[in-house]
Amino acid sequence: MIEHFLTPGSIEQALELKQRYLDDATWFAGGSKLNSAPGRTEKTVAISLQRLSLDWVDWDNDCMRIGAMTTLQTLRDSHHLPPALYEALGFVYSRHLRNQSTLGGEIAAMEQESVLVPVLLALDAVLVFGDGETEALESYLAQPADRLITEIIIKDPYRACSTRKISRSQAGLTVLTAAVAIDEDQRVRIALDGVADRPLRLRDVEAQRLDGEQLEAAVAAAVFPRDDVRGSVAYKRYIAGVVVADLYADCQQKGEEIQ
Repeated sequence: MIEHFLTPGSIEQALELKQRYLDDATWFAGGSKLNSAPGRTEKTVAISLQRLSLDWVDWDNDCMRIGAMTTLQTLRDSHHLPPALYEALGFVYSRHLRNQSTLGGEIAAMEQESVLVPVLLALDAVLVFGDGETEALESYLAQPADRLITEIIIKDPYRACSTRKISRSQAGLTVLTAAVAIDEDQRVRIALDGVADRPLRLRDVEAQRLDGEQLEAAVAAAVFPRDDVRGSVAYKRYIAGVVVADLYADCQQKGEEIQ
């Protein structure tokens, strides 16, 4: 339970407070995850990021830069947003949640039902931290650390990319979310959430350059989901393969249209 709510006025102050309270403290962005299950925090000190001026969207030589405190709704309302990212933001069905949740918070929460992380993985998003260091989102997910995310960078936002969420209903539990992208060198990115403990890329499948039924089979064999209320292992493997193959075909078509 949060007992102390601190509001630093700069990134430097925020980092100093985290160093002081260490594991007793948590970063507090929009609060949509920390105040509700399954992400409810047991830490006693909240370090608010509201005054750190991290709510912005900018473009730099066709590179998209997003402040970590930008809310999902603000981002969705931004001009020239990559279509796949726009669609993924809509997977968060509640406008109230989109107004409260921040992009940095969605990444840091590490939830199994992350509908945004797959498309960010497919777009090769890079994270910037409070100390100025950078790290690929994929590496951060593999070895998560309690670091202050200040910025998300997408260097090639308009590569051909498609995403899809599978759920029982719009407001129901998400079975899985998938995203596929193809860059200008025809290299494929395949990202999934809902088939492992955290979102992941299927690099081994990407390297095989498959399509159609062969791609379906390769994806199904590469994921190891669990039986739960969302579906059986067999169903999740099957739907993962079908969705990825469909998204890959869609990306190929988009790539041809771009050319």
